[in-house]
Amino acid sequence: MARVLAIVTDLMLSSRVEESLRSAGHDVAVVRSLLDPVEADVLVCDLDVVDAKEIARADAPTLGFYSHVDVETKNAADAAGIDLVVPRSRMARELPQLVDKLLA
Repeated sequence: MARVLAIVTDLMLSSRVEESLRSAGHDVAVVRSLLDPVEADVLVCDLDVVDAKEIARADAPTLGFYSHVDVETKNAADAAGIDLVVPRSRMARELPQLVDKLLA
């Protein structure tokens, strides 16, 4: 079981993220922004909401997700050093597996 901090502002999506990760056995905290440092084993971040450069400096491995049509955001996240950058649809489908990949 890992401690996962998810930065997601969309209410429907945050519910799916939390449910998916809890079902996979993880301890999950969903927040709307990263105001204070929080201990986590993995960060899951909506790249529409966070600064990729700031999140890339986190001590924990980071999964960033973006709208599949927003290539600029994907490229910026890759350049910033986010560990894993995927489209929102893939994140929603494969979240537990993607988190496991980051923990491996």
